[in-house]
Amino acid sequence: MTDMTQSAKGDRDPAPAVSRSLRILTLLAEAEGVPTTLSEIARALGIAKSSTANLCAVLEEGAMIERDSGGYRLGRRTAELGGAYAQQFNQVREFYGLVAASPVLHREVVQIAMLDGSDALYLARHEGRSPYRLGTPLGSRLPAPLSATGLVLLSRLGDAEVRSLLHEAEPFPQLTPESTTTIAELLPQLAAVRERGFAIDHGGSFGGIVGVAVALEPWAPADPPLAIGAALPAEHVDEERIAEVGSALLEIAAALTNPLGGGAG
Repeated sequence: MTDMTQSAKGDRDPAPAVSRSLRILTLLAEAEGVPTTLSEIARALGIAKSSTANLCAVLEEGAMIERDSGGYRLGRRTAELGGAYAQQFNQVREFYGLVAASPVLHREVVQIAMLDGSDALYLARHEGRSPYRLGTPLGSRLPAPLSATGLVLLSRLGDAEVRSLLHEAEPFPQLTPESTTTIAELLPQLAAVRERGFAIDHGGSFGGIVGVAVALEPWAPADPPLAIGAALPAEHVDEERIAEVGSALLEIAAALTNPLGGGAG
């Protein structure tokens, strides 16, 4: 929502400076690392450059944003806060050691994602030792129907819930020729995920990458839906490897499910 829309509502915003600061952070996040000028930020907020400069100065002092010759970008403090958010969940804390100890997964890029609206939001990442740069950067998001983690998270919902959640996002972005673009295409895939026990993405989000993912059972009622997935180079993947990775992910998910079972150490 723009600041101009908010001002049209009168004085209902109890903390306009906070709302504007949050809008600045969202704007810079959406810029995906491309610097945004003060003029561009002021235009997006619908307020004077002088007011925008004051807000940016406070955010910069707190390391929430940083400035270079091209404009403003998110600062290091946002990464620290994102990491602190993820570390609230027991499964994220235990994830790294379990993946590192897995003979099947320790060399692979393995990630944890949560369902955030119609997107999969990536919270944690084990880099592995693959020479390939695979997977999705921390804090980024993908449309849930296009990634293995998103597919397995959606598979935990009923078909009616999936339609309700995704109808405004349809058609989904076609990121590759393999991308699913409609709910009608998606529902049979979700049925297959439920039957198989894990999700497979054959290059629907990134060309040349096969994703395999399983859902995690929450440890606490307030925990968000989480999934753990591996990103594999398609040129080195066959059905046997997919099944092997899927089984290894299910083993880790089982260890992460019950904190009293001793699987997480």
